[in-house]
Amino acid sequence: MADDPPVAGRAIRTAVFVVPASAAGERLDVFLAGQDSLELTRSAIQRLIRSQQIRVNGRPARPSRRLEPGEEVVVELPAPAPSGVVAEPLPLDVVYEDADVVVLNKPRGWVVHPAPGHPQGTLANALLARYPEMEGVGGPGRPGIVHRLDRDTTGLLVVARSPLAYRELVRQLKERGVHREYLALVRGSPEVREGTVDAPIGRHPVDRKRMAVLPGGGRPARTHFEVVERAGRYTLLRCWLDTGRTHQIRVHLAFIGLPVAGDPVYGGRRAEGELGLEGQALHATRLAFPHPRDGRPMDFTVPPPADFQRALERARQGAQG
Repeated sequence: MADDPPVAGRAIRTAVFVVPASAAGERLDVFLAGQDSLELTRSAIQRLIRSQQIRVNGRPARPSRRLEPGEEVVVELPAPAPSGVVAEPLPLDVVYEDADVVVLNKPRGWVVHPAPGHPQGTLANALLARYPEMEGVGGPGRPGIVHRLDRDTTGLLVVARSPLAYRELVRQLKERGVHREYLALVRGSPEVREGTVDAPIGRHPVDRKRMAVLPGGGRPARTHFEVVERAGRYTLLRCWLDTGRTHQIRVHLAFIGLPVAGDPVYGGRRAEGELGLEGQALHATRLAFPHPRDGRPMDFTVPPPADFQRALERARQGAQG
């Protein structure tokens, strides 16, 4: 997996285990894979064993070595591979943090991780400055990042501080164990109070910077929505996802004739200047997931940013006028 540490490099710490009676007869690799403090997969442990960075009673051993009570197992943990991300002390709006996870409220205008044209000033740069232990967690260039928000989409993100948390959060996302809710101020008004858009999304066949609904191809994508408030020519929707495709909510809502207000890519030529928006009115308002280490329920909510709230109020005033 991407977050497994390399097998070569300077050892940054040494872990020592004494085999308990309950582990008598266990394979060496199985025993170590069960040690939560290591936060290593079985395949990573096998690589460390092959590179002789794991010893039993001071001697190299095979992964299949059967352990006996009282034996000493020493593990040399190598330094993680450099991510290439430059740490920058940028301000972060931290909603929650512990030794495994950090929940952030991302402001408008922030790119999540470095990309061509945005090598610095990203969320990843800021994370590495505040949490240097994220170096190498999640793979090069993506310290602890398990999901993302578009540059001008605001709201909640969870990132991993430990390899264990990264692996578990990635699994939860894949198995739909992470609940994400968004508020979207859209142009138009749906005929129904709630609905689902089930339409595959892929790269636009002509404009490769955009995504599009591709009935004959693309990847499965499903977005649910319900009306929170109708405000004249605009509607406030609550949306939640079964999948997490690039630009999914923006593409799906535009596809059914309800483009997100202020969206310069999928909203047509109208810039929603009358609402005073600084970007698309899409906000990740709620994030819920089981804690990756102990499974306790985590549930967070943050309100939309000021320009979103002002836009909604202007839409209400327009409806009254």
